Amino acid sequence: MWPWLVALAVLAFAGYAGWRQWHAHERADAEAAQQQVAALSERLNTLRAEQRSHARRLQQADSLNRVLRDELDGITQRAALLEASVERLADPDRHGAQALRLDETEMLLTLGGQRLQIAGDLDGARRAYALAAGVLEGIDDPAYLSLRQTLLQERTALDALGADPKVKAIARLDAYAQDVTAPAQRDATARASTAPWWRRAFGNLLQVQPTDRAVAVQAADRAAALAGLQLEISLARVAAERRDAPGYRDALRRADTWLQRLAPDSQALAQQRAQLQALAALPLSLTVPTLGSTLQQLRQLRAR
Repeated sequence: MWPWLVALAVLAFAGYAGWRQWHAHERADAEAAQQQVAALSERLNTLRAEQRSHARRLQQADSLNRVLRDELDGITQRAALLEASVERLADPDRHGAQALRLDETEMLLTLGGQRLQIAGDLDGARRAYALAAGVLEGIDDPAYLSLRQTLLQERTALDALGADPKVKAIARLDAYAQDVTAPAQRDATARASTAPWWRRAFGNLLQVQPTDRAVAVQAADRAAALAGLQLEISLARVAAERRDAPGYRDALRRADTWLQRLAPDSQALAQQRAQLQALAALPLSLTVPTLGSTLQQLRQLRAR
């Protein structure tokens, strides 16, 4: 009986010892596996950090490539501009006195056209075109012969304009104002002095005037109408100075209304109104159909 119990105890102790050794091996294997997982996780984090670093480097390299590409494009454009400059310098028309004369001619033609279009300076435009013609005469190249003919035609058109239409309109307007306002004042004074005794006595009580329109009879009304006429003529003069054709005609139309207030219908009034309409029809701006043709032709010749 006792030997079996001893054998059973030995077997139990051996089993327990074996189980503990196996359990120790399992624990060591688990710890080793955990260490390996931790090492792999750390390695994975390191790889991710390196990946992000590589991505940033790739972005920086891409940005640097774009900058270099833009700089290369700029260098290409500058090279093209330099090549164009060299080609222009190689052009025989760009050499020496001829190039300077052509530049001066173009500048004078541009200046003359601007003086005429912007400032309305006809004399200044003529002087600029005359200087341009003198400079162009010094160029012996037969390619510019047609250009001299075009410039001559344009100068002839400028000379045919005569005086500035604005100056003509203002001069005629001033003469008309003197012919209308001064006689109106003298006529009012003469009518007051030569009126019959009954008009002088009862003029403040009775007024005789056409029924179709109101004619100023009283001295105060006539003075107001005359002042209105003078004001509208002054406004027309100011509009003519600005070459404001609509304002000029509107002022003369209002002046015609004040003119009808000063006198009844008569042949003299009809003549004055006709003169006013003729003044309103006067041009204020300079019209030269061929203006700028020489400059355009010169630029085309130089471009070819």
